Amino acid sequence: MLEQMISNKADWTRVAFSDVVQLSKTRAKDPEAEGYERVVGLEHIEPGDLRIRRWADIADGTTFTSVFKPGQVLFGKRRAYQRKVAVADFAGVCSGDIYVLEPSSDALIPELLPFICQTDAFFEHAVGTSAGSLSPRTNWKSLADFEFLLPPIQEQARLVEALKASEAVLETLFHLVVQTRQLRQACLDHFAGLNGVTQTHLENVCEMQNGRSFPGDSYTEEGIRLLRPGNLGTSGYLEWSESATKHLPSHFESEAKAYIVDGGDLVINLTAQSLEEGFMGRVCLAREGDKSLLNQRIGRLHAFPDTVLPEFVFRVLQSSRFQTHAIKMCEGSKIKHLFWQHLSHFKIPLPDHAKQLQVVQACRAIDQRLNEVQLRQRHTLLDRTKFFEFLASEVIPQP
Repeated sequence: MLEQMISNKADWTRVAFSDVVQLSKTRAKDPEAEGYERVVGLEHIEPGDLRIRRWADIADGTTFTSVFKPGQVLFGKRRAYQRKVAVADFAGVCSGDIYVLEPSSDALIPELLPFICQTDAFFEHAVGTSAGSLSPRTNWKSLADFEFLLPPIQEQARLVEALKASEAVLETLFHLVVQTRQLRQACLDHFAGLNGVTQTHLENVCEMQNGRSFPGDSYTEEGIRLLRPGNLGTSGYLEWSESATKHLPSHFESEAKAYIVDGGDLVINLTAQSLEEGFMGRVCLAREGDKSLLNQRIGRLHAFPDTVLPEFVFRVLQSSRFQTHAIKMCEGSKIKHLFWQHLSHFKIPLPDHAKQLQVVQACRAIDQRLNEVQLRQRHTLLDRTKFFEFLASEVIPQP
């Protein structure tokens, strides 16, 4: 554990954030003319990821003028609870909702700054000093007052070395997750386009049941879960995070028996405000323990004949071809909707039962590998989070 590196905090010094950190105020009047090529907004910074992996092109136009340079820390001051901190490895301009931070003296090693900004104590201070209802923002004066224990310079160097090693592991795991997801999608697309097998319309292998509306004023802390679009994960499985999960009183379980979703059920999202990130037409397979009520604007594919494995259809409907079809067929101006008539004529391959089972097993093996890598990634992130809490604590816990 990283905590084992620290044996004593007696010689650490209490400082205010502004004692060792300053806000860069460099601006560009004409970013493109001054040679900058990249633009970074809050949407380009991922929570918990110190790397900036996405950006916009300056040639596409921007009103941003705040300049950042390699090595400086970018901190999202708007909605600080989103925990957006990143270290620039290129130069560019960024949103005014991003603070560009750097050490103000040699008392702080630059590489340690982003890790200080990732501690729970720092985020709690930023969130606690934010003002505004819809889009709360913290300000530099408030951040400047944040106090923490600063290690001696030699201790900082040791911490940076260990933290960089941890970041290297996370970076490797990040790329492994990306590559495994790409492999998964390539397999899904391959199986959805099988040649030399019978092709049939979706309506010939299943029917679709639409969900029903449930009263929002009946939500409770306990009871049966309500399946909503936000519970349909990108993984193809249902997700029940605390923030995305709503419950209804248990009596709805008997009153709405026809709408109970359980393990093995195939569900599809039928509405979305945005066509980005594959949310429209997202198909998920319910697993054991996913018992819930089918809400409106979610469909359940059911009534499969014995010759068709629902999980095989699930894999086909996770393909890029189906996603393209769903986006092309949806209707509506501000909010997009899908209906059974949009989906029923989608063509799917229908090999014999043995081939369907082979496809399902191959996809399950990839999913298992992806889950293993993601689990290791989560554990590594959790260890790092625990260390940040330890780093910001006042004393060394006694054994």
